[in-house]
Amino acid sequence: MASFKIEGGHLLRGTIIPQGAKNEALQVICATLLTSEPVTISNIPDIRDVNNLIQLLREIGVKVTRAENAYTFQADELDLKFLESDEFVRKSAQLRGSVLMIGPLLARMGKTIITQPGGDKIGRRRLDTHFLGFEKLGAAFRPIKSRNVYEIAASQLTGCYMLLDEASVTGTANIIMAAVMAQGTTTIYNAACEPYIQQLCRMLNRMGAKITGIGSNLLTIEGVSQLRGTTHRLLPDMIEIGSFIGMAAMCGGGVRIKNVSQENLGFIPDAFRRLGVKVEADGDDLFVPRQTHYVVDSFIDGTIMTIADAPWPGLTPDLLSVLIVVATQAQGSVLFHQKMFESRLFFVDRLIDMGAQIILCDPHRAVVVGHDRTRQLRGCRMSSPDIRAGIAMLIAAMSAEGVSTISNIEQIDRGYEHIEERLRALGAHIERVE
Repeated sequence: MASFKIEGGHLLRGTIIPQGAKNEALQVICATLLTSEPVTISNIPDIRDVNNLIQLLREIGVKVTRAENAYTFQADELDLKFLESDEFVRKSAQLRGSVLMIGPLLARMGKTIITQPGGDKIGRRRLDTHFLGFEKLGAAFRPIKSRNVYEIAASQLTGCYMLLDEASVTGTANIIMAAVMAQGTTTIYNAACEPYIQQLCRMLNRMGAKITGIGSNLLTIEGVSQLRGTTHRLLPDMIEIGSFIGMAAMCGGGVRIKNVSQENLGFIPDAFRRLGVKVEADGDDLFVPRQTHYVVDSFIDGTIMTIADAPWPGLTPDLLSVLIVVATQAQGSVLFHQKMFESRLFFVDRLIDMGAQIILCDPHRAVVVGHDRTRQLRGCRMSSPDIRAGIAMLIAAMSAEGVSTISNIEQIDRGYEHIEERLRALGAHIERVE
C-alpha cells in the first residue's frame, strides 16, 4: 500500500491539462460490447478504475489494442464460458464500473451473471434503478443461492415507457445500452442528462442507434437489430477540472487549466465563485489567479450561503469535498448539504484535526466557518476513504503548514492520472512512498 508525503505551503504556478473523463470512459468502454466491429476511443485516462475495466474486457474475450491514450476495442469473440464463471463474478465485484457491462451484455448476449460491484466506501449506492429498468424491458432475475449471484436474462428485450425512480447516471446509461437493441420503442423519463450521458448517446447514434431527446430528461430510443463500429473522443474530466480550481484557490500562485470544454462544466465554476474564488474564462481555458483573500457570498436576503449537490445541471456531489476544503480558508461561513450519499462527509474529521472550523451536523450536512487565511491548516497523518475525499485531503495538505502523510492513495489513483507528477510540475512538494 502506498502513501503520499506532502510538504505544504508551496505555491502552484503554471499550466495543467485535465485528463479524459473517468465516468464517461467507464460508460463508453462498456458500450463497445454492443457491436462486433472495432470501436476506437481516444483521450482515455490512465487511471486504476479504467485500466481495471479494460483488463476485465480483455479477459472476457474483447480484443484491445492501444496507441498512446487511444484504445480500439473489438468484441467479436466473447468468451461465454468465462462470462458465467466464478472468476468473472469475483473480478466484477471488485470494480464499481463493472455494473455498466450488464446493459450491453443483456442486449447483445441475452443474459449475464451479476453480483454487487465494489467501489467507493461512501455509503449505500443502490442499483434498483438499473434493475427496475431492465425488468420493464422484459428481463427476469433468478437468484443462484449456491454462488450468491443473480442471473439476469431475456430472450427478447421489448421497448416500453418507463419513469425512473431517480435520475441515476449509471442507471440511465445502463438502461440506454440495453434499450438500443430492444424490439420497439423505449421512452425513458427522469433520465439523467449529464454531458457524459449525452456523449454516450451521440456515440451510440454514430454506431447506428436511434436516440432522440439527447440533453433532456426525456429520451426516446427506437430499437435496432445491430450496431456498427465508430470512433469517439472523451470530454475532459469535469471533476478533475473542479479539483484543479480548488487547488489553485487554496495554494495557487496563478494556475491555467487548459481545454476545459466550458459548455460542459455546468455550475462548477459558479460554485467556486460563490465562495469568492476568482475563476476567469479565457477561450476554452480557465485561469485562477492567486487568491490571497476570498469572501463567501450570501443570499440576497443576507442569509448564510448553502451549497448542495443536485442532478445535472446542478452541482455534482463529487466536488463537495473539494469545496469544503476551499471554504476553510474563505472569509465567511457556508452550509454544505450532501444529499446523495450518507457517508461522504465523514472525512471532515481529518480537516478538523488539521485545525479547520467545521461543524458536522449529521451525515449529510456540515457548516464550515472560514479562517480568512488568518490560521493555516497544519499537517497531519490521514487515510483516503474514497477518491473525492482523497483529493480533498491532498489539497488541504498542500496548503497546510508542515508535512502531511496520506495513506490508501490507491483510492486517489482510481480517479486521478499520475497526480503527483503533474502537481510537482506546478511546484508542489509531493512524493509517493511505497
